[in-house]
Amino acid sequence: MLDVRRLRLLRELAHRGTIAAVAEALSFSPSAVSQQLSVLEREAGVALLERTGRRVVLTPAGRGLVRHAEAVLERLEQADAELAGARRGLTGPLRIGTYPSAARAIIPATLAALATAHPGLEPMVTEVDPAGVSAALRAGELDVALVHEYDFVPREPEPGLDGEAVFTERMYLAAPVTAPGDDATSAPGATPGGGAIADHRHSAWITAPPGTLCHAMAVRACQAAGFTPRVRHQIDDFTTVLALVAVGQGVALVPQLGVDSPPAGVRLTALPMARRTGTAYRSGARAHPAVAAFTAALRAALPPGLRENSGDS
Repeated sequence: MLDVRRLRLLRELAHRGTIAAVAEALSFSPSAVSQQLSVLEREAGVALLERTGRRVVLTPAGRGLVRHAEAVLERLEQADAELAGARRGLTGPLRIGTYPSAARAIIPATLAALATAHPGLEPMVTEVDPAGVSAALRAGELDVALVHEYDFVPREPEPGLDGEAVFTERMYLAAPVTAPGDDATSAPGATPGGGAIADHRHSAWITAPPGTLCHAMAVRACQAAGFTPRVRHQIDDFTTVLALVAVGQGVALVPQLGVDSPPAGVRLTALPMARRTGTAYRSGARAHPAVAAFTAALRAALPPGLRENSGDS
């Protein structure tokens, strides 16, 4: 009989690529991971890994076993959800991942709704870039997370993960006020026109750090407009980004959740772009009462301007 814990290690190796990465993610030593995978090979009776120098790749049999491992792990999640539904009341920790702007604008009201409906539940929130959510969910570090995608950076389907759409935001070009009489424009009143991405091919740009979805979105949006942005600042906080825009340090692309209170000196232009947010969780966990309770509380906590677009993605 194949050991589920070893199957999980093989699955992680397929996703992460190296034994060292698997060991770091799951808090094992690399030698322990290698030993467990060797045991799994003996249990399987066929070679699952090919070792070339320091590199390890999965054999066709190994890749096939990973597909079965995904199905097994999904059924175990379904079983856990069913057992949780049979218990009386929701109790215990619920590990939630979120990106910063949602943590500020939506998560507090969501947690308040959860506390009222399920006082025995213990939500534990961690800020994590959506690019790192998949690994954290598979490793069991998170139970559910908010993830987003942009028009120019769609999320790729992830084996072993599932989710559902929740809301859609408008995107804005934030630029310094330059013309006499211009005023900072709040997001609800921002209107199309008055500037476009292509108008700022020679401007300095403020983007998120490389490796984040926000950075990729800004670069690809500029490339679609016919140029590569000249990045001056790399900031992963929209409040700081707008403060820098206000003092003439560059222009930036900011989603609706990031522009609710822009400082004086910032001009916002609505763009034909969107950021879409949804939940993500391990395959099989959709029916877990705690995951379902979080999603329901999240939808109820959405600000009116987002609730109108809820589920459009």
